[in-house]
This record gives sequence, structure tokens and C-alpha cells, in this order.
Amino acid sequence: MAVSLVLGACSSASNAANTGAEKAANEGTTANVSKTVHDTFGDVVIPAEPKNLLVTNSSYAEYLIEMGIVPQMVLMTFEVEPEYRAPYFEKHGVKMIESDQYQYNYEQLLALSPDLILTQGGGMEKTVYDELSKIAPTVALNTNSEMEAAMPLMAELFDKTAESAKVLAENEEKVEQAKTKIAQAIGDKTVLVLRVESTRYRYLGSKAGDSSKFFYQTLGLHIPEIFKDSEDWFTPFSLEILPDIKPDYIFLEERALKGYDASQSLKDLENNPLWQNMDAVKNGHVFR
Repeated sequence: MAVSLVLGACSSASNAANTGAEKAANEGTTANVSKTVHDTFGDVVIPAEPKNLLVTNSSYAEYLIEMGIVPQMVLMTFEVEPEYRAPYFEKHGVKMIESDQYQYNYEQLLALSPDLILTQGGGMEKTVYDELSKIAPTVALNTNSEMEAAMPLMAELFDKTAESAKVLAENEEKVEQAKTKIAQAIGDKTVLVLRVESTRYRYLGSKAGDSSKFFYQTLGLHIPEIFKDSEDWFTPFSLEILPDIKPDYIFLEERALKGYDASQSLKDLENNPLWQNMDAVKNGHVFR
């Protein structure tokens, strides 16, 4: 700015000086439309105001919208998404791109012509990041899908710190209300989250991240004693130990993905005498 004023005041300045001022102005404009941020894999230059933002994590896209930023596109694995999410994105004009879980079709993403890709860095391999970065500048947030962890990082990325703080505070209030209601309803009774897959059964541990943290830490639910020290997200187990688990309530998830059928495993579970003799089953405390 100071250089421009000086040059403007000096009417006798040479053409070379004017050319230099023009170059400086252009460089200043470039600096204004891009910025350097730090993610899981290092520094990356991104557009300051992306026009065709692709988000690979549907939870991230929801967080952005709640902060007042509407991404243009989001990858969706419809079989595992909560029912409200697709109508929510449709309401906000976000284009939903069907995608296999944990897999990217790079040709498909390239055809979308994003100018920025926002993805989860936690657990991502560098080779995957490199492939995404060939398509567009990619920011891999150094965290998982937890709202409390991811939203502040996105807020910093898009200068939405105040909006993020407001959303998180409102969410915390809702969580506390839900936690109180749950405690009043079931007290210290135990809750098992059981996932039925095509070739195995797995339970949700209480000391991992994402949904594990939400169920057993945020909402304050109690895991059956036999699993209290598990630090894994979902751990395989044998149906032979069903009598030893003794949960008061069971949340049952039939894993449903494209080309992945768990219906027979579910039938096998429901026909198993050990399952049928569980108190939670006999008391009608199984929820799907």
C-alpha cells in the first residue's frame, strides 16, 4: 500500500517503476486468495475462499454447515449414514457423491474438479493423501470425527472460531440434558453395543474414540464389566461368551454395506440359545 502511494505521488516515475508496482499488486492479490495451513502431513497451500469444496467425511460436512460454511460436495456411504443426514445435506444444497466406505475412486474425484479437499487425517495413510493431493490441495485434519476435536480445527481453517464456540456450547448443553435423562432412566445399568457382520461379531469398547467416546464417556453409559478395559473401537468376540457379558441393554447394529450381507449372521445370532437366554433379550431390551 505504501509503495503504491509513493509511486502514485511521483508523476515522473519511470515505466520500470510502474511495471514493478503492477507486479507487486498482482502478487498481493495472489496472496489474498490463497493461504498456507498445517495439517497431518505438513504445510499445504489452499484457496482462502474455495469455490468447489469436497469433504470426504460426512460428519465434517455437517460441522461446517453448522458453522455457516456450506461445502459444495460431500462423499456419502449411504448404507452407514444416519437417516437424517441425506435430507439435511439436500436442504442445504450439498451435492452428495456416493462412495464406498474407506475407499476412494480417484478418477471419480478428479472428475468433480474440486479446488479443495477436506478429509480426516487420523488413520490416513500418506499414500492416500498423496493421491488426493494430485486432484486438489488437500487438508487432512489431524484428528478423528469427534465434533469436539474436529470442529475447532475447521474453525481455525475457515476463520469461524466464534461460530464454532457457539455451536459447541449449544451441543454441550444438549448433551448434558440427554445425559441427565439417561441417568434418570437407566441409572448404572450396563449397555452393550454389538455389531453383526457377515463373518463375525464385534462389540464397541469404552475407551476408543468417535462413537465409543460418545456412548461411554460423553453420555456416561456403562459398559458390561467383562469389557471395561477394552481400548479398541470394535473388538471381535465369540458367541460362546454371551452368558458372561450380562448387559442390561443391547444396541444391535447389522452391518450393511454394498456387497456385504450380514443377514445370515443376524439370523444365526437370534437363533442361538445363548443369545435367547440373555436377560436383555428376554426383557425386550434389545434395540436396532
